[in-house]
Amino acid sequence: MTYLRNCWYMAGWSDDLPATGGLARTLLDDPVYLYRDEAGVAHALFDRCPHRFAPLSKGRVEDGAAVCAYHGLAFNGEGRCVRNPHGPVTRALDVRAYPVAEAYRALWVWPGDPALADPALIRNLDFLSNAPDTAFNKGYIRGTGHYQLFVDNILDLSHTDFLHPDTLGGGSITRTSGEVEERPDGIIAMSWRPTNEVPIPLALGRLPAGVDRVDSWTEVEWSAPGVIKLVAGAVPAGTPRELGGNSINVHIFTPETATTSHYFFASTRDFRLDDAELNEETRRTRQHIFETEDEPMIAAQQERIGDADFWSLRPALLKIDKGAVLVRRRMDALIAAEAKAA
Repeated sequence: MTYLRNCWYMAGWSDDLPATGGLARTLLDDPVYLYRDEAGVAHALFDRCPHRFAPLSKGRVEDGAAVCAYHGLAFNGEGRCVRNPHGPVTRALDVRAYPVAEAYRALWVWPGDPALADPALIRNLDFLSNAPDTAFNKGYIRGTGHYQLFVDNILDLSHTDFLHPDTLGGGSITRTSGEVEERPDGIIAMSWRPTNEVPIPLALGRLPAGVDRVDSWTEVEWSAPGVIKLVAGAVPAGTPRELGGNSINVHIFTPETATTSHYFFASTRDFRLDDAELNEETRRTRQHIFETEDEPMIAAQQERIGDADFWSLRPALLKIDKGAVLVRRRMDALIAAEAKAA
């Protein structure tokens, strides 16, 4: 499968990678081994010893180097072999190293040209870094399905009215015409602003008693390759938005293989910042919804698609698909441009 490679992909949350030991992940079909050196700096190596192809992740970290458990060869964070117990150290023993950046409570890996790996290119997610622990929650799912199916799922939120009727649904998104905007900075934004609608079930316990009609907003911003910021909130109908609160969420998708994906998500808010109980409730609810409703549906889609190219199946597109189609076309163009430049 062809991927966009000259960009940052999330490989895990920062606390997924312990001070000792490491983390093995497949990213864009590549086996990758992440570990920290003595200073706590994260490194990423191709997870295959060049000698007899044993996974480096089966070994240990010693003096800032990944040591192969099979024959003891050691590799530093730049991929250089620094110890060969059986003879001279030569460049033939080096292993591929990936640029790594740590930002916004997450680990990012650059699978393309290392010379182009500028951490400033990571999407600004300051709202995650700035959130207090009592107002920050996160989760992860290894999902079955092409990563673009997971992206589509967030860009078409009308599915919430049908797949999540008891939590995120209610019909207001389906009844509201969404707006789509292509911005010069590469962001594709979508928004829905239902007015005088029935609140979604999850909002009922967080609104003043007796409120049965609300004005709400849901704003989605996608940037390549698969980072989505989603802001949502609601106020009693006729109340200025400024008097309400925002739930600020991120959904990040990294391809594992052509048919499996890493799904990272997190949430914070700008109200009740010290409410740890609300925070935990939000975490549990989101994990349950994504794990038991979204992921199984996307896995079922992937099963029906099989190995076919998405466009070759000639999907019957609806107006609700505008944002997802724009994103797919944008990704196709970026991948084609990268291949042409190479």
